[in-house]
This record gives sequence, structure tokens and C-alpha cells, in this order.
Amino acid sequence: MVLMFAVSVIGAGQWGVNYLRVFRELDDAKVKWCCDTDKGRLEKIKKFFPGVLLTIDYNDILKDKEVSAVCIATPATTHYKIVKECLEAGKDVLVEKPITINSEETVELIKLAEKSDRILMVGHIFLYHPAVEKLKELITKNELGKIYYLYSSRTGLGPIRADVNAMWDLAPHDISIFCYLLGTQPISVNATGVARLRDKIEDVVFLTLRFPNNTIGHIHVSWFDYKKIRKMVTVGSKKMAVFDDTETNEKLKIITATQPDERLHLTYDEFLRAIRYGDIYTPSIDLTEPLKLEISHFMECIKNRKQPKTDGYNGLQVVKILEAAQKSLMKNGALVKINKC
Repeated sequence: MVLMFAVSVIGAGQWGVNYLRVFRELDDAKVKWCCDTDKGRLEKIKKFFPGVLLTIDYNDILKDKEVSAVCIATPATTHYKIVKECLEAGKDVLVEKPITINSEETVELIKLAEKSDRILMVGHIFLYHPAVEKLKELITKNELGKIYYLYSSRTGLGPIRADVNAMWDLAPHDISIFCYLLGTQPISVNATGVARLRDKIEDVVFLTLRFPNNTIGHIHVSWFDYKKIRKMVTVGSKKMAVFDDTETNEKLKIITATQPDERLHLTYDEFLRAIRYGDIYTPSIDLTEPLKLEISHFMECIKNRKQPKTDGYNGLQVVKILEAAQKSLMKNGALVKINKC
């Protein structure tokens, strides 16, 4: 007999609906409530998720003793208050990234979760992505050699947030991936950006992270770009890896590093044909939906009372990096040291 846990979702936006969908697909989860302040959204939830109780007040969920776990997919600036109240009500919590927008608040939530013996997990979804897991395996086995640098682009036309800038909205993904792959956190960061769509809310940001051993990571995030891009490149002394999450099947490609062709080319055609790309292969990767893997891990942590892979400390690491990057933004790209967790 499968032991079922009653879970509820607070926040019925695009990502909240995904949480509802995946929770409903699991045998060990019973979705009881969905909360959102937008009644129009709740009407849509009622149509597609019949049987789920609906409310505009998440206190209805907090007071329900049957609910053991809550998933929070609300705007980032609301996370601290809602997570705190859920933990105080005795609920295990899965909260979307970033866990908060303030490291002191994050520390408080971590201590509260530990004191109340509750699960606190952050939705750093890419640390559950099979392609990222495979890339981590290759780096650990030294398949790529010494990692020289990483760079990523996470761009598109919106959605535009009103509470945080594009960096706080999008960069947590790439920051968490970089730290996971390298097994360490950066020691400093500098960031530059501009606010074109809304006053004082940067819609495009460029970050450069400096890691130990002289490894650097560069991140480009934007809400105002002609194309949706979700690509990350890892360059090592032996091989390079390209992770493109917009690809349907070949999400990860490994490229053998080659020396440039330095022969003299007398025509433009010879010059173009002389560019060398290296051998490329695509490793076999499980194509299970990352969100399903993330939520399954959350349910496993609830059942076995174990620490999540992306726990509060993992969330704190990302918030501290973002705080330092925000200081750099305000100082026109000045280099800012990052305090260790």
C-alpha cells in the first residue's frame, strides 16, 4: 500500500500549474488545496484540476491539519513570509527559487526548519536535470579535464516580473548549476545591466563569477531578447560540453578540444572551410521531466525525513551570490567579494 501525503500549492501562475500537474501524477501525493489571489486563475484551476479545493487565502491551508506539505510558487518577495508561516504551522516546504531576496531572512528560515524538524527545499530544478547530472558525472571523472570557464545565456521576451529584476528572476538557475558542477562557490562577482522596460528594474544583466583555481563563469540573462535561449557551455582542457535545454532530444553534446588550423589560407572559401569544430558526441540521457524528478525527491525527503539535495543552505549560497551581484550592479560593475555561507 502506497502511503499518500496531502500537499497543497500556493501560487497558481504558470509554474504553479506545473507543480499541480506533476503532483497529481504521483502515486504518493494527494493535492488538496490550491491558493491564488487571482480568482480568474482559480476558475481555470477548477476546470483542469477538478476535486482540488480552491482559496484566495493561504491561511485555509495552514489551518488544515491533513496537509503535511506545501509548495510555494508565488513572487520572490513574498517567499519569506509565506515559508515562515508554513513552517510555523508544521508543514514541510518546497519553495521556488530564490528562496528569499535577503540572506538574513534565509538563515532565519533555515534555523526555523531545523528547530521544528521540517523539510525546507528550494526549487533549483536544474540540479535534478538529467543532462546536468550527466555533465557533473563527466566533470567528476575528469572527462573534460581542468575546467577553464563556463558561460550561459538565459534570454527571451519575458515574462517580466514586477518585484525583482531579470538577474534575481533568471540567474539563480545558472548560479546553482555553476556551483554544483564546480563543487564550490565563487569568491567574487561583478555585474552590469540596464533597465529599459521598467524604471530601476534591470531587464538585462551580465554577471561574471570568479571561482577558485582561476575558473570564471559568465551569465547573460534578459527579459528583452528576440529569442528564447537556454544554453550553457563548459570549456575544459580536454573537452567542451554544450547543454541546450531548448533541444528536444540532444540536450547535451560533448566536443573534443582541437587546436586551431594555423595554415595560410589564400582565399575566403579556404578560410571558412578551415574552421575546426572537433569531434562531437551525444551521451545517452534520461529524458524524464526534471520537475517530476525534483518533486519526487521532495516526496522522498518527506517520507524518509532526510535533507534535500537543494536544501536551505543550497538556497542561501545562491542568495548570497545574488546579493553580492546586486551590490556590483549598484556600483556600476565593481568587483564585489562574496561572503561564504
